[in-house]
This record gives sequence, structure tokens and C-alpha cells, in this order.
Amino acid sequence: MTWQELQNQALQLPISVRWRLVQSLLASIEQETLLSRSYSSSSTPMTGLDPWTQSLLGVVELSPEDSKESYIDYLEAKYK
Repeated sequence: MTWQELQNQALQLPISVRWRLVQSLLASIEQETLLSRSYSSSSTPMTGLDPWTQSLLGVVELSPEDSKESYIDYLEAKYK
């Protein structure tokens, strides 16, 4: 089945069924994204965070020196 055929069939479904399909697809994408991030990230996931927020963990990794410099820059700008 081609993408276009799948799309045409989905568009013929009742709106309530399409919403369930969308929710199912989003849940699947979210789960796969979280799994791929957890495999590629060396840090452990923070379980208290929303799944979407968890997916952002590890997107930007700073070295300890970068973190320190960023914080110093922040403090200097704040207290000038």
C-alpha cells in the first residue's frame, strides 16, 4: 500500500476513529523517540518529568566547563 492510498483510506474514516488513530500514532512515535533517546543518552531519564520533556533530555550536551562558563555569564549579566 502506498502512502497516498493509506492517506485516502484514513481520510474516509469517521472523525472519532481518525482521532483515535492520531492518538495511537502519536503515542507510538513518542514511545519510539523516548526509547531511541534513552539508548543514545548516557544519562538516566528523570522519571518525574512529562514524557515530552523527557524527550528533550540529552538534546544539548555541555561539558562541565561550558556549564560553568554559561552560569558565570548569566550571573554577570544579572548582577551588573
